[in-house]
Amino acid sequence: MGLQPTLDFLVKLEKNNNREWFAENKTEFQRIEGISRSYFNEVGEELKKQDSIENIQVYRIYRDVRFSKDKSPYKKYLGAWYSRTKPFFRGSYYLHLEPGNSFVEGGFWNPEAPDLKRIRKEFELDDSEIRDIMQAPDFVKYFNGIEGEELKSAPKDFDKSHKAINLIRKKQFLVVRRFTDKEVLDKNFKKEVLATFTAMRPYFDYMSDVLTTNLNGESVIE
Repeated sequence: MGLQPTLDFLVKLEKNNNREWFAENKTEFQRIEGISRSYFNEVGEELKKQDSIENIQVYRIYRDVRFSKDKSPYKKYLGAWYSRTKPFFRGSYYLHLEPGNSFVEGGFWNPEAPDLKRIRKEFELDDSEIRDIMQAPDFVKYFNGIEGEELKSAPKDFDKSHKAINLIRKKQFLVVRRFTDKEVLDKNFKKEVLATFTAMRPYFDYMSDVLTTNLNGESVIE
């Protein structure tokens, strides 16, 4: 079964994001959840054939509204996160299903302070390798550069005129490919998702090398 029922249900949920409607349609949601979870796990099993994956996390539909102004109780999307096996393999893959806003994403969402500093120092020392990766045909085919939140200026102790400042000032290091609903419903969507994950691999492997070595290229993994 394809993903049409999933998108159809999410369209209805967005229009009826309340507990009463959800309770009335709980049986339908459970069916949709089963379809989607199977799909996410199928993608994960195929991904395991290509890469070292230690965890597949399928996110729940329920929102934590305790600290949010938006009190809608349910997410308007479904998603799954695929984590590479640490400490040697860094980076994670993400698949997001949402009517009109589906995408595949990967990278480093909010690196911890030591990792963030290490990445920035690597770009400061030599940005040629990451530039080569970003200019590779498969990277250009699938992604629009490295995305994510960034500082308006240089981080502390970095030169704002450095030639790699556009990378150094980033706080997140993400690559994203967006899909239309028509593309999501196409029979080749799973193949395209996996091809997109594969295109991330050189970037992930480079960042893994950076995060497991010091600036002299010596391993920091005990």
